[in-house]
Amino acid sequence: MNAQNSNRISIPSEIRMFFGRVGGRSLLVKGTAGTGKTTFALQLLEELADPKKSFYLSTRVSDEALYQQFPWLKEDEMRGRIIDASRILLHKMYKPEESETDDGETVERLSSARDFLRSVSDEPLAPPHKVDRTRLSVLLERNRMPEIERMYENVEANLPDKSMVVIDSVEGISNKYSLDSDEFVTCIQKDLVEGSNADLLFVLEDTEARTVEFLVDGVIRFTHGTMDGRRVRDMRLEKLRATQIHQPSYLITLKDGRFTSFDPFKLGDVEGPKIWEPLPDTDTHYSTGIETLDTILSGGYAAGSYNVIEVDENVSSEEHYSVVRPILLNFITQNKGIFAVLSGGDHAESFKKDLERFIPEDLFENSVRIADYFIPRTDSPYIMALGTRNKDDAVRVWKANQEALRGSENRPIIDFTGFDTLEYLQGGGVAIKQLLEGVAKIKISKDIGIGVLKPGLKLTQEIMNMSDTYLKISTIDRCPCIYGIKPKTMIYGIVNDEEKGPPHIRLIPIV
Repeated sequence: MNAQNSNRISIPSEIRMFFGRVGGRSLLVKGTAGTGKTTFALQLLEELADPKKSFYLSTRVSDEALYQQFPWLKEDEMRGRIIDASRILLHKMYKPEESETDDGETVERLSSARDFLRSVSDEPLAPPHKVDRTRLSVLLERNRMPEIERMYENVEANLPDKSMVVIDSVEGISNKYSLDSDEFVTCIQKDLVEGSNADLLFVLEDTEARTVEFLVDGVIRFTHGTMDGRRVRDMRLEKLRATQIHQPSYLITLKDGRFTSFDPFKLGDVEGPKIWEPLPDTDTHYSTGIETLDTILSGGYAAGSYNVIEVDENVSSEEHYSVVRPILLNFITQNKGIFAVLSGGDHAESFKKDLERFIPEDLFENSVRIADYFIPRTDSPYIMALGTRNKDDAVRVWKANQEALRGSENRPIIDFTGFDTLEYLQGGGVAIKQLLEGVAKIKISKDIGIGVLKPGLKLTQEIMNMSDTYLKISTIDRCPCIYGIKPKTMIYGIVNDEEKGPPHIRLIPIV
């Protein structure tokens, strides 16, 4: 996947930078059950860690259960990293440590000296060649912990190279050996992270365990909730020591057992002429130019239908045009016309310039007519000058342009309307009447209507009632999303299509 062309990513850049620094780092991952902590931990291990120097310690489910939930773990590179703490085999795998030559007091003094040097120096200490077991030895006086001892061995075997370890979960180990969570985390933090330069990811179920948060270098929280009765997931970067947080919250999805987060949307760079290749229409439906949206709408927009796209107030023009643009391009490139009343703030020239990047020369002027109610005349063939006081003249201009668009073959037309402009020009009551008349004509034709609805309009409820399809675009954590009200659908994140390139987009379900 080319990150330059897609706002869909796996691990956010802040977390990559956090673990990319010299020395060990610890990250606490919090969240209630089912929020995506385990999926994230496994994805991070796969993408950021050396396969031979990383381990996943599972205390909640067996490794076979993990393989069933995440089939991609069966790949050789990932399978070797799974340490199933529930298996008694670990007791047989464990090899007792050779006796230490240093007494406990000396080891503690050396460890304290290392902590002091770390706190006053910006330069990393020399890589260790032996794992610090100072805190672990204290805990082992109460209980043997075979899986933790084995983990220490694995980290030591990799020295002076860095290891990455995931412990899923802190409560699993703490409860098993009657430890306090902060006591266990302190042990691992001091011995492995600070003393042995290992990277540690702790998975924690207790979202209110504030004491543990002060012990680690980073904290992220996973949450899930609903928006309009639809699932929403996100991750919040609450603390990443020595790492600048550019975006504190990310929309995420767990589709196909994979963790995916979303960066802010930006149309990728268009390199040279790029002609839109349309998705074909059917006998009954016009394609939206977006494969996923065609599937959601059971084939696209039905001939004779009126279709509404509501745009939330937190959505930018670039974000909502990422959906509108493919619809219009797919229509134009299949020899169909567009009859447009643009939303307030949109201009005919910029509208033309935007679409002409992706269609053959002269096709726009032959296929598009844009109504302008503020000018009495124009030299541009694609603009209808309707700013005349004589209503009959305006009607004649309107009909003449519509006939020119249809041509002798009577080709279908998209009636593309910005409802805010219609309400501003006509007022609420007149606009509704005019809209009802227009919709009635569309319903007995092969044309389709597409209306863009902005916040705060008086027409909203009436428009919803008359629509055949009703989609809503909203922004979540700076990522544009779309979902259907008619028909009712889940939420989809809008991303650039990294394979086809701009202006193609894909819709990724938030699951």
